[in-house]
Amino acid sequence: MSSKNPFFKTNTFNNTSITHDAVVMDYNQTMTVAGTINKSFILLMLLVAGAFGTWNMTSNGENPIIFTIGGAIVGFILVLITTFKPHLSTYLSPAYAVAEGLFIGGISAIFERMYPGIVIQAVSCTFATFLVCLGLYKYKIVQVTEKFRSVVIAATAAIAVYYLFSWIATFFISYQPVHYGNSLMSIGISIFVIVIAALNLFLDFDQIEKGAAQKAPKYMEWYGAMGLMITLVWLYIEFLRLLSKLNRK
Repeated sequence: MSSKNPFFKTNTFNNTSITHDAVVMDYNQTMTVAGTINKSFILLMLLVAGAFGTWNMTSNGENPIIFTIGGAIVGFILVLITTFKPHLSTYLSPAYAVAEGLFIGGISAIFERMYPGIVIQAVSCTFATFLVCLGLYKYKIVQVTEKFRSVVIAATAAIAVYYLFSWIATFFISYQPVHYGNSLMSIGISIFVIVIAALNLFLDFDQIEKGAAQKAPKYMEWYGAMGLMITLVWLYIEFLRLLSKLNRK
């Protein structure tokens, strides 16, 4: 769902940081870690609300495909806009959360119908991974160095390119990409992608912390929260894929 978060680029936070010594900024005017966490919870609630909409449509026998695809497209567009216009994140990140929720709800309903119980498993795995990564980062067991960052970004970019070319190739030749099936190779690819998605969480935590340390503007809390949500959505989708493959074994 996401490659390395385009949001979390050091330059973005540096360019928005408050560095002018002559200006005394109030605490409430700058980004904080606590503020970003609070906004992340708000976006999560909005995402769940959107997901409930398309999930409920499926439960009532309606076809939510338009809202599911529409949510994915709108969410992608909002991500692109916010990447280049961070100051709009205050308004666009809540809209993204709802749109992505519509997508998540529709996709989840499809998987749940095929493999009952898979959604709660994927949700549990996603949040367990988040908490483990947060703990490892908080207690400095895993530290984000430049080498660590470079490796994760390169691996994520490789995954994005592979997914893109595999998808495009299906329009021109008749074949099933390796990661589509439930072979050991396919399962291995899913596990690898999940590991890389999880490692992206460390980059997210690091950039949020750096943004707060650099006293970035208050709206960057929404920007950081939206970026973190992108990674969590990606991680959840990958867990759905892996669990569906394991259920087919």
